[in-house]
Amino acid sequence: MHTLRVLGTATALSAALVLSACGDDADTAAGDGTDSETSADAASGAFPVTIEHAFGETTIEEQPERVASVAWANHEVPLALGVVPVGMSEATWGDDDKDGVLPWVEDALTELDAETPVLFDETDGIDFEAVADTEPDVILAAYSGLTQEEYDTLSQIAPVVAYPELAWGTTWQQMVELNSQALGLAEEGDALVEEIEGYVSDTVADYPALEGKSAMFSSHSTDDLSQVGFYTTHDPRALFFEELGMTTPELVSERSAESETFYETVSAENADLLEDVDVLVTYGDDALLSELQDNALVSEIPAVADGAVVMLENDTPLAAAANPSPLAIEWGLTDFLDLVSAAAEKSR
Repeated sequence: MHTLRVLGTATALSAALVLSACGDDADTAAGDGTDSETSADAASGAFPVTIEHAFGETTIEEQPERVASVAWANHEVPLALGVVPVGMSEATWGDDDKDGVLPWVEDALTELDAETPVLFDETDGIDFEAVADTEPDVILAAYSGLTQEEYDTLSQIAPVVAYPELAWGTTWQQMVELNSQALGLAEEGDALVEEIEGYVSDTVADYPALEGKSAMFSSHSTDDLSQVGFYTTHDPRALFFEELGMTTPELVSERSAESETFYETVSAENADLLEDVDVLVTYGDDALLSELQDNALVSEIPAVADGAVVMLENDTPLAAAANPSPLAIEWGLTDFLDLVSAAAEKSR
């Protein structure tokens, strides 16, 4: 059973939205009525707060009581800080019981003794009407792929916190930082980041096989093995390897520096450019691994040849947790590291 630590709060938020976790002394000072819009004021709970992002900046005039989120995992920040959103995106991938809520989010709601918020079905894009119906004071989307049009439409409903630079290029730390500032809980957000980073560091210490190994988070389809897809270091999945004491293959680093997207491909004919990949993590099963190893080109990748491959079963909670987020990290880290370490031990 994974233990979830939800940080307690002592803010001016509505009592219906804020629940303190036991044994936590972290407090947030109430707003002092100043007009400053600096990050320092966000840390002290003062409003208004202005947050810069890819579409400009968003000013939140007063501490929000009704919090909504869209896209992947943004709701985990308020939940980790003791705030229950009025609405959040429905999980349509990795949800084991198909109730629209991932296991670690269910754990958080249980710990907060809270009902499931309104779930936004984003299968065909953002449901603006459903978001508006929750009457939010702020919409969290620090980790997302919002378009300008989507941002503009959401902004007609409530102030929106968008991603800092690139679509789907937000680290989990930035997700916490931006979303917690919008809530007036920046200090608690900083404490949450410190806690999670400490947990990761302590846990990784038990997996010495990872140290110095290079890792690539990839994607493959047996329908077309002519291309090898991989996540760039703009994507939190690829960047997380560095937090595990691993390194980034040279091609991934080079393409990431040149790219403004979270995903790139390389022709299988150039698989030799991935000669420094010790461990490969991807979505699939043993049948896919056999396909990769039987392919004359892809099998040139050392990790594939050595069987140093982590196959995350599609549409499972662990596959979803491999995209690191504030609540998912603690829930799935040891299971993920068990697999990555076993693969690393197979690498040449």
